[in-house]
Amino acid sequence: MTESASEALHILKLCVGAESVEDLIAWQKAHFGNGSAVHITRMWPKRAEEVLAGGSLYWVIKGVILARQRILELQPVTGADGVTRCAFVLDKNVIRTEAVPRRPFQGWRYFPASDAPPDLRKSAAREEPLPRELQAMLSEIGLR
Repeated sequence: MTESASEALHILKLCVGAESVEDLIAWQKAHFGNGSAVHITRMWPKRAEEVLAGGSLYWVIKGVILARQRILELQPVTGADGVTRCAFVLDKNVIRTEAVPRRPFQGWRYFPASDAPPDLRKSAAREEPLPRELQAMLSEIGLR
């Protein structure tokens, strides 16, 4: 059964090397300027149509989901090794989410909208963030 845009199918991905959302934003700005960001992955989503119906890529930073970016399109990209991969073309805007702990995993995972954390209020996104460990503990006891 296909999900509606309000129940879009998302992608969950580890943000390896980033210590914070600010690191992710800075890295993307340095590599892509003010345009769309691109994240290349080995596997093409079999459920691409559902992902493209309003899905986002949710970033897990240091074991906690902290942000998302809307997936604009998927493009095939062939590397120098001749292997075709999938490029997730992402909206340049990084949207902070409520913190939700997540165990490590390899690659990416489908992430149903029902499991996705809510976006932070715009005013909360401008506030000094709580330490990651405190965010994770509050989320674990249901006080996100």
